Amino acid sequence: MKPLVVRRLGRVSYARGLEIQESLVAERQAGRVPDHLLLLEHDPVFTLGRNARQENLLFPAETLRERGFDVFETGRGGDVTYHGPGQVVAYPVIDLSPDRRDVHRYVRDLEEVMIRACADDGVEAGRVPGLTGTWVGRDKIGAIGVRIARWVTSHGFAFNVATDLSAFDLIVPCGIRGRGVTSLGRLLGRPVPIDEVMDRLSANFCAVFERQAGGSSGG
Repeated sequence: MKPLVVRRLGRVSYARGLEIQESLVAERQAGRVPDHLLLLEHDPVFTLGRNARQENLLFPAETLRERGFDVFETGRGGDVTYHGPGQVVAYPVIDLSPDRRDVHRYVRDLEEVMIRACADDGVEAGRVPGLTGTWVGRDKIGAIGVRIARWVTSHGFAFNVATDLSAFDLIVPCGIRGRGVTSLGRLLGRPVPIDEVMDRLSANFCAVFERQAGGSSGG
């Protein structure tokens, strides 16, 4: 198995998360570092992917900033979503060459990581045909937005653990109307330690992607 370095960055701004990813992607493309999985929480931010429609922000960006949210246009796929404390954001920076060069498979594999993490806590999650992400009934628990350059990945997925779900009321999450958003804590009716969820996501990522966690670090 290929080695995987797992780094837990704590709570960082979205801009800082992008900076770390961009540096790692360049190093990975050059073959100077192994595959990485970054696990972190973001300060409250709404991000708009390459396909985002402005009307899916239900308030002007300036109004959202006045209310304490950053608003960021970014290079991942997908529409608008929210990141904030209590949500595990996972940024895999891995080389899909030579045997996993399939974008559709990559997204389905990220969904599988979150499905298995839910199962670890006794929650039955799954997929919805035609929609990206991981779902429990009609509610999304995990969102996905990725970027792949020269078959090296960046961005990734966001898994709601103890997220302030009211923030999603300010947008049309992922541009999908008529469906809700949930979290592991809401489904279980109890607090869930975010570090434990990071452990499960990391273990399931290694299992799905056939990687061997060869090291971990903070910062």
